[in-house]
Amino acid sequence: MTNKIIGIALIVIGVALGMWGYDVYDSASSQVTRALNGEPPIEAWLGFIGGAVCILVGITRLK
Repeated sequence: MTNKIIGIALIVIGVALGMWGYDVYDSASSQVTRALNGEPPIEAWLGFIGGAVCILVGITRLK
């Protein structure tokens, strides 16, 4: 039972991290940085990758 609760919590955290990463990626300062450097900020990548990892671990905990 606790594995399912942890799995659900990890999925929720993963979705929140993914949304945060997208917000950082789509922010005005990020658009300026991408226009000058061509690279998104590291915080956006951390949000995307961290969210994906949390979601995958959460899904494996639900099984």
